[in-house]
Amino acid sequence: MPLKKIKSKIIAVTNQKGGVGKTTTAINIATSMAAIKKSVLLIDLDPQGNASTGLGVSDEEREIGAYEMLGDKSNIESSIKKTLIPGLDIIPATVDLSAVEVELVDAKDRMQRLKRFSSKFKAKYDFVFIDCPPSLGLLTINALTAADSLLIPLQCEFYALEGLSHLKKTISRIKQNLNTSIYIEGILLTMYDRRNRISAEVKEEVIKYFGKDVFKTIIPRNVRLSEAPSHGLPAILYDINSTGSQAYISLAKEMIKRVK
Repeated sequence: MPLKKIKSKIIAVTNQKGGVGKTTTAINIATSMAAIKKSVLLIDLDPQGNASTGLGVSDEEREIGAYEMLGDKSNIESSIKKTLIPGLDIIPATVDLSAVEVELVDAKDRMQRLKRFSSKFKAKYDFVFIDCPPSLGLLTINALTAADSLLIPLQCEFYALEGLSHLKKTISRIKQNLNTSIYIEGILLTMYDRRNRISAEVKEEVIKYFGKDVFKTIIPRNVRLSEAPSHGLPAILYDINSTGSQAYISLAKEMIKRVK
């Protein structure tokens, strides 16, 4: 059965807590969507540039990217690069992106720089994923202001719920002041270890607290997911048969079913 026709949307992959599998999720959900014939753009909005590295984007290909786009130093078309995955493009990042917060401090539209391009993104792509930095700075605020919804990776460990409560407060402030229509696309449990009791306990608590907002798909702790970025490949190309790769393909299908 063919997948249903969907409305184009922008999804910020975010969590203010680091080490939760945020960039791994951004890379692999974007690749999975492209694998099921969706047109996809991944915006690397993290100055560390890990999403760009994980998709094999060379330093030369990053000379024009997110920094230039946000700073009006290039047009949107020249910032977009092809990746080795058919149907998946990227706006790459370099460490220069960290200068945006200082350079735009006096700009009146500093929190809407990314939102200016929303209609152009949606005209070209089915899905736009934004890999956010693990902090609430100007870059993350730009992502939350431009996004239709949020995909929140949540590591199955003791401090996960504490970090999530901070994120909920941030979302509430964004809804009040900058983006009244933003909503949670889903909370994704990551690094799940079935041998570890705390993983099961966190899963139960998150489902109890957030209910239907939690994706049914759970991303397991998987060595192939960890190895893939060092080869400049998404896990799905590195080892499609791994449990991690199969989980992200399952997530893509689940997301399309629940798209509003």
